[in-house]
Parts: sequence; structure tokens; C-alpha cells
Amino acid sequence: MENTIEKRLGQLREYMRSHGLSAFVVGSSDPHGSEYVADRWKAREWISGFDGSAGTAVITQDSAMLWTDSRYWLAAETVFANSEYELMKERVKDVPTVAEWLCSVLECGDVVGVDGTVCSLREVYELRDTLAKKEISLDTSHDPFDEIWENRPSVPMSVAEIIPESIAGESVQSKLARIRERMEQIGLSNMLFPMLDEVAWVTNLRGADVDYNPVLVAYLLVSKEQAILFIDNAKLTDEVRTYLHKENITIEAYDAIWHVLNNYPYDTICLPDGCNAAIVERLNKATTPLFRPSVVADMKSIKNSIEIEGFKKAMLAEGIAMVKLLHWLKPAVEKGGVTELDVDYALTAFRKEDKNFRGLSFATIAAYGKNGAIVHYEPTPSANAELQPKSFLLLDCGGQYQCGTTDITRTIPLGSLTQEEREDYTRVLRGHISLAMAKFPVNTFGVQLDVLARQWLWQAGENYLHGTGHGVGHFLNVHEGPHQIRMNFIPATLKPGMTVTNEPGIYKADRFGIRIENTMLVCNDITTEFGAFCSLQPLTICPIDKEPIIPELLGCEAIEYLNNYHVWVYEQLASHFDGELLEFLKDACAPLK
Repeated sequence: MENTIEKRLGQLREYMRSHGLSAFVVGSSDPHGSEYVADRWKAREWISGFDGSAGTAVITQDSAMLWTDSRYWLAAETVFANSEYELMKERVKDVPTVAEWLCSVLECGDVVGVDGTVCSLREVYELRDTLAKKEISLDTSHDPFDEIWENRPSVPMSVAEIIPESIAGESVQSKLARIRERMEQIGLSNMLFPMLDEVAWVTNLRGADVDYNPVLVAYLLVSKEQAILFIDNAKLTDEVRTYLHKENITIEAYDAIWHVLNNYPYDTICLPDGCNAAIVERLNKATTPLFRPSVVADMKSIKNSIEIEGFKKAMLAEGIAMVKLLHWLKPAVEKGGVTELDVDYALTAFRKEDKNFRGLSFATIAAYGKNGAIVHYEPTPSANAELQPKSFLLLDCGGQYQCGTTDITRTIPLGSLTQEEREDYTRVLRGHISLAMAKFPVNTFGVQLDVLARQWLWQAGENYLHGTGHGVGHFLNVHEGPHQIRMNFIPATLKPGMTVTNEPGIYKADRFGIRIENTMLVCNDITTEFGAFCSLQPLTICPIDKEPIIPELLGCEAIEYLNNYHVWVYEQLASHFDGELLEFLKDACAPLK
């Protein structure tokens, strides 16, 4: 791989020399701002060898740098051990940003290249503004990988699937009417939707163009008069074409978006501020772009009653599979020969027993021992630890079911534990329960709740650097906005009907990692003279291992919550088991005293 990356860097540097570029910036996204991208747009992975979901590579003639966040530092250091690349740890004191670093190594008059079709407008503006201070220009017209990437994958071509209203809970016409009503309220005549999950939600279509996300590569343009879906015709069956026609959606070729924008007949067009830069730069010069948050993001995040019932059905199926996995795991580890990938395969097999299972919602994190300290570790055939009857297995996993999407993490003791492991497990669990017990006013920001999950770790001088919670889509993306629970401010509030995860953790390099996660539903709770308040109802149905808990450190209130949670888990799952599995479930849900 090292020689391969050196060759690819050489090819890119030759392209840069021939096009007058002093540096090239390679991000991790696609034209639609997706978290998981199709192989077609994995240029950063191709040029660096680093396959984490987040990161930015910057290449000059004599340097290769890669910026990524704390989730991937350990993984990146491993990949770059014998590489030219240097890791830059994002948001760490004294580590420059991409733009600051470029200004420090380039000269006035130099040109930096970036592919505007896969770089957000916000990123381009920020980069351009900083570079301009040193009279360095930014050229967004280049996609060197079309030239140097031999056998580059094509745009994915999965077939579209219609999600009936009995599962979606709302018709396309109703969604379009709500979108147009909202647009009229804020004075807009049209809006472009480039986000793939938003296009899927509005059209009630699903696909398999992106790993783990059941979406189709497409754009949707909605105006008062019409809705245009830009999608490759080969993805549409006759049934889907008839369906779209019935829903008054016009079909245009995927690449026709550029012609339509270049010849756009209206004075203005509304764009999400996260759209790719090429959309603006190829827009008709007589058309003024207006940047607003997508009206769909908020609509989609609040689940209707049918979607909520679908989530509960998916969580039940997930809970059944997880109990089967947990029942199998420890005896199998004691016998020997079980690896991290074996856990992944076994869980997937249990999930497939449910007819609604459609695939994983993200790559399973089955991380044993010290691998658990790598936040987004993923076992591979070449890095696949054998489990031993000691320490923890951190299992973070999720499934796509036609009725909903799941996301769950359990940290499982496989045998003897150290006092440090027990204390940290208990603190993480106490933080998880503190957040789960919260009552808060409607429209509370996630940052206002984040400390509830961290407080017990902070008291021990410990912390984790990832977010505490994110939304979960309905048979859509497992990471869904706009709301989040995290230390930094996100300008989106929590409202009844939203799903949000609750996943504090602790990670100690070369020792262990711990995370406990349930997906929760934001619910109406009480209304007082001070207004309406919400609470969090667990959707995830799976026992939380009690063996590592130090009861006096967990506290009576948290113990009571855990016992009540386990009573509910048992009530939900017991009728689906008998014999040994039922006895296992009964023991797993027995009260902690």
C-alpha cells in the first residue's frame, strides 16, 4: 500500500504541475454532502490510504498532510506509520487549520485546487477568504481524479424502491404541500434539495447507492409550480416512473442539473448553505442564490406516529437479535477461537431472521480490549483480534429495517476486569442514565443537556471528545440532523417526535474503550405554569450488562432507573424466547441491588 500511495501522490503532483496548482485539497464528501459516500467519490481514501469517514488530505509538491478528528487519531497513526503523510489533529491547541497551514507554506500568487462539486460552498468560502489574506487564490474547477484514477468507479446505479404510505406515514403530495407552505411563509419561490436522505424522504423512494444509507444519488428541485427529480433514468422501473408521474414529479437526467442551473429562469433560487460550491458557481449569473436551512431537515426529524411505530418494530427485531448474540457470546469466547469479525457475522445472521431486515446501518464496531479505545474501530481480515475471557468487547452496531433504523452500543465484559475498568464502566453508565432521566423544556438545545452525560466522568478528570447524541432516520441515515447533543453549540432544538441517541463513553489508549448507547424518543412529558416539558423514552430494547457495575458508585436513583429499564426490556422480549434463551434474558434483566 505504501508504494501504491507514493505512486498516486506522484500522479497527483504531476497533474498539479501541469495545471499550475501549488496544492490540492481532497475532502471526504460527495456532491450531496453525505457522511458515507459511494466508491466513486472516495478520492481522499484513494490518495491517502486512510478510510475513516471524516478527514481532509492536503498535498503540495513536498508534503502530504491529513486532518481528522479525535475518533480517528489512533487509526490514522497506524495507517501513516510508514507513510509520507503527517497526521494533523483537528481542534487541538496549536494545530493549524487547513487554510492556516496552507498560508504558512505557500507564497503570494500560488494557486490551491479543490473539486467544487464535492466541496461545500461554506468550506470553499472559508478557505478562499483565508487564502486571500496572503494573495493565494483558490481554483474549484478541477477533478484530477477523473484523469489519474485508473478504473475509477462510476456513479452508483441501484434501482429505486417505493416506500408505501403505510410505512412512511405520509404521502408525497402531503410532504410537497407542507414544503411549499413553509417556503411561502418565509418568502421563497423555490428550493433545491441536494441531500440524499432529504430527497428520499420527500419522494418516499429508497435505494442502495450508498453503503449503509438506503438512498439514491439524485437532486430534487421544488418550486410553486413543479417538482423536478434529477436522477439517472436507469434507476427507475416503469412502476416508479408511473408513481412519480402520479405524484406530479418531473424526471430529468442526473447530470441535467447543471444545464438547468446554468439556464435557470428565475431571479432567485434558495439553496442550503451546505450545498456544493459548483451549484453556485455554475448557476445562471442573473439568478441570485439565497441561502437558508433546508425546510425538509426539520420536517424529517420529527417522526409521525406510523414512523414511531415502525421504529419500535425495528427495535424489537434488533433486541431479539442482540439477546441471541449475547447468549452465544461469552460461552463461545470461553471455548476459544472467536474473533471480532465472528461477532459481526453472528449478529448479522441473527438479524437476517427478521423479514424486514435490509442490511447494516453502519459498519459494525466489534472492538476487543485496547481496540475499543479506537472510537470508530472496524475489524478487518488483516486486523481481527481474538476475544479472550477478560476485559471488554465494545459492540456498536445498527441495522436497516424497512420499518426503521437502529443504533445501539453495549460494552460487554468477557471475564475478569480491573478496578479501573469497573469504575469507568459505572461512570459511563451513570452518565447515560442521568441523560435518560432528563426532563427539559420543549426547544432545548442539545448543548444544554450534554453535561448530564459527562458530569460523572468530569468528576474523575475524564472526558470523551465525540458527541453524546444524534438523530436517527426512519429507514434512512443512521446519523440524522439537524439536532445533536454535544459540547459545541448546534442551532437546532429538541422537539417531541425526534429520535436521538444517548451514547457517552470513555477511551484509554492501549487499554480499553467503553460506550453505552440507546436510541431515545423525545416525548411530551408535563405542562406547568412554566411551559411544556419533554422527556426521553428509550426505543432500544436490550439488556445492559450489570456485572461490571459498582453499585455504590452508580447510586440509588440510577439503579432504580436501570432496574425499571430492565423490567420493560423483559416485558418486550420475553414472549419471543423460551428455554435457555428465556432464562438468559430473565437473568440479564434481574434487578441490581
